[in-house]
Parts: sequence; C-alpha cells; structure tokens
Amino acid sequence: MTKRDAISTRTLRSEYMRFAKEDTGARYNLSNSGVADCVLADLDVSLGDLALHGPNAYGYGPLIERVAERFGVPTDCVVMPGGGTSFANHLAMSALVSPGDEVLIEDPTYELLVSTLGCLGAEVRTFERLETKAWRLDADRVASLIGPRTRLVVITNLHNPTGALAGEAEIATIAAAAAAVGARLLVDEVYLELTFEAGPARTAFAPDGPVVVTSSLTKAYGLSGLRCGWILAPADLARRMRRLNDLFGVAPPHIAERLAVVAFDKLESLRARANAMLGANRAVYRDVLLDHPALEQTLFESATTVFPRLKAGGGDALYERMMRDHDTSLAPGRFFGRPDHIRLALGGQPATTRVGLERLAAVLSEAT
Repeated sequence: MTKRDAISTRTLRSEYMRFAKEDTGARYNLSNSGVADCVLADLDVSLGDLALHGPNAYGYGPLIERVAERFGVPTDCVVMPGGGTSFANHLAMSALVSPGDEVLIEDPTYELLVSTLGCLGAEVRTFERLETKAWRLDADRVASLIGPRTRLVVITNLHNPTGALAGEAEIATIAAAAAAVGARLLVDEVYLELTFEAGPARTAFAPDGPVVVTSSLTKAYGLSGLRCGWILAPADLARRMRRLNDLFGVAPPHIAERLAVVAFDKLESLRARANAMLGANRAVYRDVLLDHPALEQTLFESATTVFPRLKAGGGDALYERMMRDHDTSLAPGRFFGRPDHIRLALGGQPATTRVGLERLAAVLSEAT
C-alpha cells in the first residue's frame, strides 16, 4: 500500500456534522442537543467588557483562570483552544493518538468522536452500553478489554446520546485499568454541566491522574456561538497540546474569549434559564411520549436528550416523514450506531418543543 492509498482510507468527513448543519432546519427542532441559544441581552454585556485584540497567544489569562477556579485545578492544566468541545476533543485526541494506536470507545456514541479517531488513523474498538441495563457504563467490562496495545479509552458523561450518568467509581475503575498499561481515559463532560447546581463543579480530572477531560459552555447554557471549549490535562500534556494547536487553530478570536469571561460570571442566571426550559420540556415529554406504546426508552432527569427505540420501523424513515409532512426534525439513531432508535432534544424553546413532540406522538400513534 502506498502512502497515498493509506491516506485515502482515513475518515475525512463526518456524516453527522453534515446532517446537523444542512438537514435539521425545521420549524420544530427536536434534533439540536443543546439548550436553545442565548442572546447578548442574557449576558448583560457592555462594550467595556469587549476588545478585538489582547494577550491570548496560548489562551486569554482571565478565561483560563475562570475555568481553573471552577474545577479547582491549576491554571497550567487548562487548555483553551477555542472551537467548542468538538475541537477540544480533536486537539486532545491528536495529542494522545498516533496512526495504528488502539482506542476503545463506547457504543452507542457520538459519531464525530469516531470520525475524528478515523481521521487520526486510530484502530477503533468498541464496548457496548446495554439498553437492557439502562445504558449503564459497565466499568469492569471496559477494564477487561484494556490491553497492552490500548492507548486511549473514550467515554461521554453524561452519555451522548442517552443522557446516562456514569459515577465516580465507574470512571475511577476504567482510569486505573488504563493507567496500568500506560493509556489514558478521555471523558467528554460537555453534558455534565447540566447537572451542576450551586457550589464547585465536579469533574473526573485530577492533575496527577490518567484522565483527560473536555467540555464547553455550549450545550448547557445556549452559548454555542462563543465556541468556548476547554481541555483539562496534566500540565506536561497540556503544554504539548498548546504547542500542537499552533498547527491547527493557533489562537481563538479574542472577542469571543472576552464574552466567555462575561458568561462565566453569569452562569447562575444562565443555568436558571436552561433549567426552566428543560423542566418544561421534560414535563411535556412525560405527558406525550414517555409511555407511548411505539417506544422503548429510559428518560434521565438531567439530560437534554432522550434516545428511544422504535418498536417498528427505523429512525431514517421517521425522520424523513417528520421533515416532509410535519416540519419537525429529529436525529436518526444510525448516527449513534442504532438505526432503530431516534435521539430527541429537550433543550429547545418550550412552545416549539411541545408542538414537535405532539406531532411526533401523533405520527407514532398512526403506526400502533
């Protein structure tokens, strides 16, 4: 095989991201997994808070300090590359994985993670989260699959697409098994932000441990436009990631960093806004779809998403019908490795989310 042939076998695109960008433009959007977008008024921002340029060669100091303080970690363990959690994952995995390395990842999972590993030339193996066990992370099973060739284990917490929460003990078991063979555990915690109330935010990261964490302000607070993503990594690895980013994004737009500092100081009000929408939408979901005879499912209390199984038919056909006849989008389960499932979002504006859920329920009832 030539070098050109080898490159051509790598994954050089994400089908899910193309879908999310081009095929979800419905009036009643049940496909967007984050909380509905804020507006500038929600941040109460002033011109004095902003600047086009500033000292951010390897991250804007006040923003790094906000993240470090929030999670109780040293500032030299915080990497702020911009680009949201998606790019944080890409940069972290680029620093941790070389072509041919074995990587273990959960199934079902977020397609972009798998596509990025394919782009990096990793040898991807999966471990299953079982629907019959409420999508629980089976730490002992994962640990048994970690071997001398394993370089990285990847999980999401809250789990994307189901919303299941992995506990500290399960994560610690996997991290210890990874460390025993010189591997690391990458935990995408972007949805874990949904579980935080007052007080310090929790994380699986420890400065001297084998766990690397990614997250952002995007999903839980409606701040996708800021692309404020971060990586928590041991200081030496974090330093290597910053230098690697010189080949990728170089530095984030400074005005977005400034806005992100304002956002960190407004998290309490942003969380109250998000909780109000999620609470209303979750109540409607319980009334309209939780006990629907066409679905098998588990509803988790903190998540923005639900991942029901269709008892008849497939997710793609249902998506096509909902878009064509009802101006309603949803995410087909094939993007998460489950064609007979759909992922439904509960983070939208309550008025439009209610209509979308009611339209979906009516279509499902026609088939039962």
